[in-house]
Amino acid sequence: MRKYSWLWIVAFFFIQPLSAQNKILRAVKTEQVPRIDGDLNDAAWINAPIADQFIQNFPSFGAPASRNTSVKLLYDDAAIYVGAYLYDDPSLIRKQLTVRDGEQRQDVDYFSVFFDTYNDDQNGFQFLVTSANVQSDARIGSNLDLDFGEYGDKTWEAVWESKVSIRADGWIVEMRIPYISLRFSKNDKQTWGLNFLRHTRRTNETSFWNPVNPSINGFVNQFGDLESLENIQPPLRLSFSPYLSAGFRSVPLQSGFKSEFLRSGGMDVKYGINESFTLDATLIPDFGQVVSDNVINNLSPFEVRFTENRPFFTEGTELFNKAGLFYSRRVGATPSRYGEIRNFADTSSVYDLVKNPTLTQLYNAVKFSGRNQKNFGFGVFNAVTAPAQARLRNRNTGLDSIVTTEALANYNIIVVDKAFKGQNFVTFTNTNVIRNGRDRDANVTGINYALYSNKNVFGTTGAFQYSRIFGSNSYDGFNASLRAGKVSGNWQYHVLGSMISNRYDPRDLGFLTNNNEVLTRAGISYQIFQPTEKFIKYIYEVIAQRIQLYRPGKYARTDLAFNNLLVFKNFWDVSFNLLYNPGTWYDYFELQHSPEYYLSFPGNFSATMSGSTDSRKRAFVSFAGSFARIPALNTNSLSYQLGLRYRFSNRFTFSGSVDALHSTNNRGYAFMTNSLGDPLAATRDIRQMSTLFSGVYNFTPRMNLTMRMRHYWSRVNFKEILSVNPDGTVNPFVNTADIHPYISNPNFFNIDAFLTWDFRLGSRIILGWKNWLGEKEMVDSDKYRNYFRNASRVLQLPHGNELTLRVIYFLDYNQFRKKR
Repeated sequence: MRKYSWLWIVAFFFIQPLSAQNKILRAVKTEQVPRIDGDLNDAAWINAPIADQFIQNFPSFGAPASRNTSVKLLYDDAAIYVGAYLYDDPSLIRKQLTVRDGEQRQDVDYFSVFFDTYNDDQNGFQFLVTSANVQSDARIGSNLDLDFGEYGDKTWEAVWESKVSIRADGWIVEMRIPYISLRFSKNDKQTWGLNFLRHTRRTNETSFWNPVNPSINGFVNQFGDLESLENIQPPLRLSFSPYLSAGFRSVPLQSGFKSEFLRSGGMDVKYGINESFTLDATLIPDFGQVVSDNVINNLSPFEVRFTENRPFFTEGTELFNKAGLFYSRRVGATPSRYGEIRNFADTSSVYDLVKNPTLTQLYNAVKFSGRNQKNFGFGVFNAVTAPAQARLRNRNTGLDSIVTTEALANYNIIVVDKAFKGQNFVTFTNTNVIRNGRDRDANVTGINYALYSNKNVFGTTGAFQYSRIFGSNSYDGFNASLRAGKVSGNWQYHVLGSMISNRYDPRDLGFLTNNNEVLTRAGISYQIFQPTEKFIKYIYEVIAQRIQLYRPGKYARTDLAFNNLLVFKNFWDVSFNLLYNPGTWYDYFELQHSPEYYLSFPGNFSATMSGSTDSRKRAFVSFAGSFARIPALNTNSLSYQLGLRYRFSNRFTFSGSVDALHSTNNRGYAFMTNSLGDPLAATRDIRQMSTLFSGVYNFTPRMNLTMRMRHYWSRVNFKEILSVNPDGTVNPFVNTADIHPYISNPNFFNIDAFLTWDFRLGSRIILGWKNWLGEKEMVDSDKYRNYFRNASRVLQLPHGNELTLRVIYFLDYNQFRKKR
């Protein structure tokens, strides 16, 4: 340690003061509009002030950037202009073509500008351009869960211009960001938060104009200032994106195929009600061209959370998600009685199923959101879904019966957010769902806050949420949490307490794995972000937590965890996670009944290791493996994940991964009950494997072909059926006259391919093909007992196919006004 003592002296006297001082850039208004051509020789750029002297964020925080960067910024009545000269050896610049918003861990350099237009240290915009002139953009906000290298919600897409050119001593990026893509106040004179980022791929160096210290809590609060923005008038923000879609779908049935032609049309509208607030509406939306879900054989008592892929529900929703009460997949979801009707038809000797919609149709959806000059954020979301109806046909009479599987519903969210100085905020959120007729209605109200010390060293966050369900079975509940600790520096620690009542239920519009839980947690971590002799950075963390039921207040378990992350000098990374549950622990959820039915388990442990190789290389490997064991039950669980990405050229990249699980003597729910209705348990052997292959070919920065193929297989062998004792222990179930162990053998298969061409700013053509395994097709569990035999059989079964063409055309009202 003595040999590194001088590093602590440097960090104390230089690095900390450096991160606390904001750089200032004076904004210059221009009458001469620079041409966006990747050339900074326009007269407009001559007298613009320069932002330079970038500071490293990674891998050596606090050190000067290894290459010079010179940035200029101008503005006029219509847009902000950014011109950056990134000095470098042109033969060493990485220039891989990527998809939009897909530059992370790819072989490409990039430059980015950040704006905090309300200067609230919490919210902002990011605009990024790669050396191949591929764009990325993001909305920045607090409480976002982001990966390394990400700074905001990249599902948001704006319309702006960029151009790149390679020069003898580096590369140039030129950007025009129209005010239609920003939100700001109407003050005559304004100061915005500002920062610039440069990433050099061959050295993995990330540097900022205003230093961003990774050990300090927050990101936007470490921006510099853009001063002297005067008399900028927010334009009328009115744009239309009409679309037309057509295609053909063929679906396998028990007798042949059902074919149909697809046609649809609609429009997305964006209207700036004033300088700060925007109304987004989608009329007759069509969400056919989205990536298929990663469906699994869910043996757990908890719902699977799927990723949202529909553009309207991903763009600009960070305010609605701030309290964690909005799970957009509830809107337009599978009708609540879909499975009931399908199972009825499968077992009926009288009725055939003629129609049973898998998704509820969305009539329309509207978003209203923005932030005013007093740092109040407001958001309103509303969506209306059509009633879903199934049709059953009587085989004897030929008459049809109509069954409503989902009622007409209105989904609504209201958010009021107040941002205070120093990353502090208070957010009020209300969600409600109103359904037609006697179907249940729901309302959830929540308050969230964050409060940090003046020097941003200590902080506390908290939430209180109340839910109320209305209908024939009305009930209410609450969810409260409080966290406090040290949030900046090498040493960080926290204590956390949360309480979820047994009747708390936000799931009509939100997501919750389970309620009825009281949790207390304490954790401490140590992290170093300056390189040492062997590591670029490393993090150690220890966590202890205790969990019990809210009602009745029974003890559940104690978790002791150790987590470790190491990033080596060669840019390999590895993490270790150890978890130990001492003593007997109780699972009150596995049997999927009331808490009086539960399983008890003796002490157990698990160990996980994951990591990846240097992502700059053509071949990039990621890996993970875990082992869990309950010694007293001889229960073992082994899982592994292996992924390979290979870059054949700057245009074509191929990826493949395999994810497998093998668990023996697993104890869980048998998905059956005894004659009294009591749940039964089972000893199970579980084998699962999933393979995923994907490829991207980029023709130009605006045109690419993506393909994704996934096969998932799960084999569950119920070896022994068990009755459950009042203390959670089990005995062999002796009354087996009508109950026998069984084997499930589900397979899921999907192919998604999309050719995307952004033929002009904001306008797009998408040609899509989707292929999937028919829902009624089953694979014989006795004949096909391993993954490869299942995979070969799946390819021989009937598949559904869908081919669609979609054209979206962007129309900006301001362009029409100029032409007039």
